Amino acid sequence: MTTPVTIIGAGLGGLTLARVLHVHGIPATVYEAEPSPTARSQGGMLDIHDYNGQLALEAAELTDDFRGLILEGRQAMRVLDPDGTVLHEMADDGTGGRPEVQRGELRQILLDSLPADTVQWGRKVSGTRTLGDGRHQATFADGGTVVTSLLVGADGAWSRVRPLLSAATPEYIGKSVVETYLFDADTRHPHAAKTVGGGSMIALRPDRELFAHREKGDTLHAYLGLYEPREWFDAIDFTDSAAALARVAREFDGWAPELTALITEADTAPILRPLYALPTEHRWDRVPGVTLIGDAAHLSAPNGEGANLAMLDGADLGLALASHPGDIEAGLTAYEQAMFPRSAEAAAFEGPGVQGPDADGGPDLLASITARKESV
Repeated sequence: MTTPVTIIGAGLGGLTLARVLHVHGIPATVYEAEPSPTARSQGGMLDIHDYNGQLALEAAELTDDFRGLILEGRQAMRVLDPDGTVLHEMADDGTGGRPEVQRGELRQILLDSLPADTVQWGRKVSGTRTLGDGRHQATFADGGTVVTSLLVGADGAWSRVRPLLSAATPEYIGKSVVETYLFDADTRHPHAAKTVGGGSMIALRPDRELFAHREKGDTLHAYLGLYEPREWFDAIDFTDSAAALARVAREFDGWAPELTALITEADTAPILRPLYALPTEHRWDRVPGVTLIGDAAHLSAPNGEGANLAMLDGADLGLALASHPGDIEAGLTAYEQAMFPRSAEAAAFEGPGVQGPDADGGPDLLASITARKESV
């Protein structure tokens, strides 16, 4: 089977690309390893920025749908000292520059905007190879194959498409995040709920971070950042939820109890997420008929830009292809020339959620936090 545009991965970037292509009358097929759109949780909230993510949604002609997802007031943010002292508080200014939405709902409006059968579920790619003349073949775990004149890797950190372009592999950044959830927070976890407030909250010390935000349905979603080697986390049995939560909580001894409640009062098992990144200046020489978007191209430490950049990559690639009808290589070249410097600049940003704040960060730390809010 041969298709003109084959997209591997039905995340936000791959779906944005498919949607922009559809708007311009260009057919595409998206292959996704997950068996269905609801096979797993799609994570928490995202702040969608007016300088990248919102531009992508505009190109996809989904701005009105997006606005219907916005959770009002969630741009509010608090910065706390580990002892609970409020160092800085920023209200939601209502400008919509960085509105918060649920990732799963954003993905769904993209899915709903595509023709039926655009996304082929349960098609896990096991490998890819070059056939020549700009054509590539993707092989699936079930033994099936697809040959395409344009292959786009939108398949994340461990992309199966990337080896066609680059030998780079993600490396552990020295930090992992442990996620927890607290449900019915205002009634069952009032101290934690009051501390987080109506939007998001972050408390920091050089090697430990506690970030939380208020999601829909009176839910608090917390991310506990710990700068430790992988072996340190391997020594914790995360299949024993109570023991794992207790072990992580010990790392925050001395912090205010209303902060550590986000760990000790968790209503779900803790979720460990080791963080990896590609080299900041990751790029490749032009290879006919194939390119990458999102984390497959420029995985970096979380700094609030990942999902936004993936969507902008998808939109820009779709627009570049539409602007060069009949000349795939011209479209890919235009896209990559814009994407490489943009992603390098974003990856180079070292906010407090990336490398940890300086011990004497003071006003500079507060300025960087308010300038770019972390979304893991």
